[in-house]
Amino acid sequence: MTSSLQMKLNDLLEKHGVVGASVAVLHDGRIDAAASGILNLATGVEATTESLFQIGSITKVWTATILMQLVDEGALDLDLPLTTYLPELKFAETTATEQVTTRHLLAHTSGIDGDHFADTGRGDDVLERYTASLTDLEQVHPVGAAWSYCNSGYSLAGRLIEVLTKKVWDEAIRERLCEPLGLQHTVTLPEDLLRHRAAIGHVQPPGAEELIPTPVPFLTRSAGPAGLICATATDLITFARAHLDALNGLSTVLTTASAQAMLEPQADVPIASSIMGNAWGLGWSLYRWPSGEVIGHDGGTSGQGAFLRIVPEAGVAVALLTNGGPAILELFEELVGELLKNLAGVELPAPATPPAEPVMVTDPGTITGHYARRGQSVEVVERDGGFVGILRIDGPATSMFGPEIHIPLVAVDPSEGRFLGNMLSLGWSPAVFTTLDDGSRLLYWGGRGLPKVD
Repeated sequence: MTSSLQMKLNDLLEKHGVVGASVAVLHDGRIDAAASGILNLATGVEATTESLFQIGSITKVWTATILMQLVDEGALDLDLPLTTYLPELKFAETTATEQVTTRHLLAHTSGIDGDHFADTGRGDDVLERYTASLTDLEQVHPVGAAWSYCNSGYSLAGRLIEVLTKKVWDEAIRERLCEPLGLQHTVTLPEDLLRHRAAIGHVQPPGAEELIPTPVPFLTRSAGPAGLICATATDLITFARAHLDALNGLSTVLTTASAQAMLEPQADVPIASSIMGNAWGLGWSLYRWPSGEVIGHDGGTSGQGAFLRIVPEAGVAVALLTNGGPAILELFEELVGELLKNLAGVELPAPATPPAEPVMVTDPGTITGHYARRGQSVEVVERDGGFVGILRIDGPATSMFGPEIHIPLVAVDPSEGRFLGNMLSLGWSPAVFTTLDDGSRLLYWGGRGLPKVD
């Protein structure tokens, strides 16, 4: 299969204009891999199957796995307040401080503002300092009341690992996962990446005519447990296989009970799509597609995109790592979609598209207004007989999108608050307006819930 996989990747990389990519596939108990393209346009170094890419938020599943190991060892109860283990922890709201549990962190249901990217240094105390910086972190929604993607919660989860293992998060990843699984091409620190052949992300700044190496090559170390692992596609698939082995009672790194618990739905995802899962487990995104059930996770850093899909029933897994280009999602849909269909009989749902006929919005006031959280805001306004979301971004994402983007919104089912936003190179993506039990309004946008502020 390796030669056909290589040819397919070569063709699709050229077709979709992706700078470089690496893919690995688990099927019939073996792993096949291929790589194509360039790791860095400034140097011309070619991608190989031993090249490391940033896996971004797929890192969260690794962090969740270690926490489940600690559950296996009796060192952690997922449903006790975090202050049981981190007595110094404080959020802006006392109720949240008292109520948030590890389960909330792993399932993205804590409600704490999820994009607190505080740079707390490079030392081994980085997560301790990060935890101390959470005292002014507000709630997006009440604890456990909804789902909202939360990077902050996973950095905090990394600190919990440090307290319980008495190891820094990086050491825990290496000793508890990399070494037992024989992963020779997986690192968490930029200085360790220098030992390997590595990809840099590529972005196209607003107004630029071509892609360039990103000016933000790495996340801050405080974001490590949420998204800082770099690995080859083969190492990532080896990690995925460990979870499949655990489900079958064959793993040395996780019990079957914990592997199964990670796949139990904890919360529904309002913005389910061909990319986003329908529900969230403990770390894993759960895809309940008509053709079969899939688990996985995606990751995005500045100019790099990573995708992992696993079909447990078929024993099939596919990892795709990329480092820039206008059509990364199209590459994923075509390549990973074909592999899942051919090897596991599972088909990706069709990408979202606007209705053939316009859908009227009878009460525009239910959606217009200002929605905001740390790092981004969306102002929904009426324009030219339709609606536009004006997205304003702070932080690392500014280098990719600019400080302000005007995104057309098209109604799908206004009575249910369902719209589609044209996210430019990301295509049409769900935007959902909802009311929580306490009467507060949220706009789900890009995986995050943004509270209505006026």
